[in-house]
Amino acid sequence: MDGTSITPEQEKINALRQLLPEVFSEGKIDWEKLKATLGEDINFVNERYVLNWAGKSDAFKVLQTPTTKTLVPAKDESVNFDETENIFIEGENLEVLKVLQKSYFGKVKMIYIDPPYNTGNDSFIYPDKFSETLKQYQERVGDKDEEGYMTKDGMFKKNSKENGQYHSNWLNMMMPRLYLAKNLLRQDGVIFVSIDDNEVHNLRLLMNEIFGEENFVSEIAWRKSDNQANIGQIARVKEYIICFTKSKDDLQLNKIPLTDKAKKEYSYKDEVGNFRRGILLHKTRGRHFYDVTTKNGNILNGPWMLKQDTFIKLDNENKILWTSGGDEQPYSKIYLHESTGQIANDFWDTSFGSNQEASLALESLFEQRVFDFPKSTKLIKNLITIGSQKESIILDFFAGSGSTAQAVLDSNKEDGGNRKYICVQLPELCDEKSEAYKAGYKTIAEISKERIRRVIAKICKRKEHLETNIAADKKVVELFNAKFEDVKKKNPQLFDTKNESPEIENIKHQISQVEEKINRYSEELIKINNIDLGFKVLKLEDSNFKQWQQIEGKDAKALAEQMKLFVDPVSENSTIENMAYELLLKSGKDLNSKIENNDGYFLVNGNELALILENVSQEIVAEVMSKHPKKVIALDKLFKGNDQLKTNTVLQMRDAGIEFKTI
Repeated sequence: MDGTSITPEQEKINALRQLLPEVFSEGKIDWEKLKATLGEDINFVNERYVLNWAGKSDAFKVLQTPTTKTLVPAKDESVNFDETENIFIEGENLEVLKVLQKSYFGKVKMIYIDPPYNTGNDSFIYPDKFSETLKQYQERVGDKDEEGYMTKDGMFKKNSKENGQYHSNWLNMMMPRLYLAKNLLRQDGVIFVSIDDNEVHNLRLLMNEIFGEENFVSEIAWRKSDNQANIGQIARVKEYIICFTKSKDDLQLNKIPLTDKAKKEYSYKDEVGNFRRGILLHKTRGRHFYDVTTKNGNILNGPWMLKQDTFIKLDNENKILWTSGGDEQPYSKIYLHESTGQIANDFWDTSFGSNQEASLALESLFEQRVFDFPKSTKLIKNLITIGSQKESIILDFFAGSGSTAQAVLDSNKEDGGNRKYICVQLPELCDEKSEAYKAGYKTIAEISKERIRRVIAKICKRKEHLETNIAADKKVVELFNAKFEDVKKKNPQLFDTKNESPEIENIKHQISQVEEKINRYSEELIKINNIDLGFKVLKLEDSNFKQWQQIEGKDAKALAEQMKLFVDPVSENSTIENMAYELLLKSGKDLNSKIENNDGYFLVNGNELALILENVSQEIVAEVMSKHPKKVIALDKLFKGNDQLKTNTVLQMRDAGIEFKTI
């Protein structure tokens, strides 16, 4: 209630909404729809099948506007920074996706995101004022408080259902991010997007437009909760996971193990094992006609799913189930032990996790509640199985509490894979009244990073446990073998192969059990040793280099001041290492490139790129050239006062076939 009286105009609009709800769009009357509904002769503007909304063309401008931002390393917040290939990025995800375009274009095998569902209570970043300049937008999404944390009021805008562009704002937020995400996918890559009833219809149409309707894979229904609504209401226990691929022609999905629910279908049993029935007689799918006599003498002539010779072969091998009674017909036998798994169109089994399970698991890890409604790692692990291989890069740019990072680590632990993750999370401020804030976590990103650290620590603890137990069990086997030899020496008659004593059989059995345990633990340890137990933290920041500002009007004095700034293009707060990372990214090298810091210059990935950023001399130039780099980038200001050295360097590099640039 807002305390104001209803106007006659509003009363009429409410009455019209009751009578003709179809003519309203985002709470406003669509006059073309109203005229058409009333039977007037009308041609809709640009009549064609298309998803359209307020601000769509301007959202394209947001997408196409380049960024000058960069990523800077935060080694003190990382784990094993120099060796790990897992990446956690703090920053606004639209800008981060733009930064990653050059380095990760076409490299990501799988993307999973759990974006805001647009429930009416969500606050998220969306361009509600397309008139704002890039500078104004960057100031808004870069607003920070005195401690350096991004301010919620400056960045987030609540998208309530009373908003006149409720759906449009959400689409304006999602569209540019999905376009940029598509660029990062490999040709055989897939994207999974979690969503609920509020926007599933718009998301499907939006992804049709971005990925192509022909590249739609599936709309998976996931049972998110065991809770039921009150009697008389439809239970809201379902979410959706929409899956698209970059190219359907290149797509290959993997099967997941059969769920408990699916295994129950294998309810028949013979001497070979459990099996389920496979249909052989089908009126629409059958293509073959021939006579088959049932056990009771009835004749069925098709249409059969199999050719006659294949049918006879299966019957001779006892692989046909003959039923009697009202359903008197043959079925094929599909054995459980021969099943390679499944790709289900619905995740309606407990093995796919739930909101309750996810919340309890996270609480157990932190020993307190720090995050509401985390996504289930069980769910994401199943998606990882379906959509990736063991060496894949997996991206999540709505990382939240870090469920995807944990799911990747857990998947690698279980199957010995070497998947890598890139997680992106805005340093969104936690509510000061929340348990997370009271526990010392000021942002969602801090919760996510701490979760990854705790998962790594848990795996390391398991590794220590396995190593300790393997060592102890090997000593046990040695003792058993010594005892075995001692008994054999003292009582050789006990080792009669025809009538071995119970004592000897017992010793052998105990040795066998311990060795089996050693083998089981050793296999698990091998998988753990293959896991990358670390992650690099990088943060979205302004460029290390001054950006040219467009001077409005013809202010010669302002232009002269601007020119002075570019005598030295390096920003005041820049560091050599941060500049190296920025140039690495803008040269198209990924964040796991090997950077070797030599005296006076950096080498990237051996000899792919050399960076001269601190000082320059003929000796440094000669040493860099001796490494035979493909490309060299140097700060132009280093050659100040020594034009001869710069000219010689340009000529020497050109003669050596080395690409040389100064900035």
